[in-house]
Amino acid sequence: MRTNKVIHHEIDVTRHQLQRNGVELIPATASFCGPETVRLDYSDGSTARTVRARNIVIASGTETTRDPHIPFDGKNIFTSDDILNLDRLPRTLAVVGAGVIGCEYASMFAALGVRVTLIDQRNRLLPFVDEEIVDTLCYHLRENRATLRLGESVERIEIAEVANGPHGGGGPNGGGGGRVTLHLASGKHIVADKALYSVGRTGATNRLALDQCGLACDQRGRLVVDANYCTTVPGVYAVGDVIGFPALASTSMEQGRLAVCHGFGIAACSVPALFPYGIYSVPEISMVGKTEQELTHDAIDYEVGKARYREIARGQIIGDTTGLLKLLFHSETRELLGVHIIGDGASELIHIGQAVLTFGGTIDYFINTVFNYPTLAECYKVAAFDGVNRLGTGYDELTAATAPMTA
Repeated sequence: MRTNKVIHHEIDVTRHQLQRNGVELIPATASFCGPETVRLDYSDGSTARTVRARNIVIASGTETTRDPHIPFDGKNIFTSDDILNLDRLPRTLAVVGAGVIGCEYASMFAALGVRVTLIDQRNRLLPFVDEEIVDTLCYHLRENRATLRLGESVERIEIAEVANGPHGGGGPNGGGGGRVTLHLASGKHIVADKALYSVGRTGATNRLALDQCGLACDQRGRLVVDANYCTTVPGVYAVGDVIGFPALASTSMEQGRLAVCHGFGIAACSVPALFPYGIYSVPEISMVGKTEQELTHDAIDYEVGKARYREIARGQIIGDTTGLLKLLFHSETRELLGVHIIGDGASELIHIGQAVLTFGGTIDYFINTVFNYPTLAECYKVAAFDGVNRLGTGYDELTAATAPMTA
């Protein structure tokens, strides 16, 4: 499977980089014996030993949350981890939970022709994402014949055994031998070949013996940290998914760097408020900075500039004519406040806007900059002109505002 090949390659590269920089790697399971002591249990049966350290970083990640009332079997009802073991596509799939992972899998399976039903007790998808971007995602999901059941909660799930048929049966992972019935609190019943239960992740802390060092986690196994990623125990840090939001691989790596620098007294700085989100749904979503809803709540006078992929030659070339890039900027100072993208290459394209945001740039940067043709990056220029036009700026005023400074 290509997935495993990529994972193994990433592990090999990381291991090589650590070894090259003089980091000792110990293949063992760790648990606390005290605030500065860790017990190492070796998988090969070797005698356990303890290690003392002035600084300890917990980066144990998370595990899929498993509701004890859900009959997970890895054949009909899956978590987001074991659904990768499907050996064939089901005809129908019910996805419970419309968080990032649920939306990603729902859109992927829908794009592959699976009839997907997405269920979530909230009334809208991805509440931290700009509403217009979410509306566009919902449009794409429905275009791929996905059904959205929002504002609905699942009371129980049952597996009904059926004889082998043309849509399953026989395969150890994909065939199943049963169909899944989901009973909703509203009285509805949804029947599907398979179900993906994705209601979040729980910190992988239950085997760390946190009590031995004076730490306690919340009901989701997460740890509380300060601005330097230090827990309530001095010298013990926690980073990554185990501390909760935003739980991204990119931010986790940065948190680990900052925690280690703080532990060793090395000066380091970062811009955590301007990290980009990457949601690998179909289509892809990425964003950085403020949303329209946040700016409205904070009573900030802003304007919007938009560019559709269909307006850009590269959008026509790659066949993505529904993508959207959206710039939010201050109406008076023209300072860039947020960038929101949905479409091919969104998670790559976002970094241009992130750089301008980080340095406090204005929307005029995109007007005065030349972008390669044909590229999706041209969307920034089109969106900038669209935004300036919404301000009602006359030609002379626009020329004066965007002209380079002269001595």
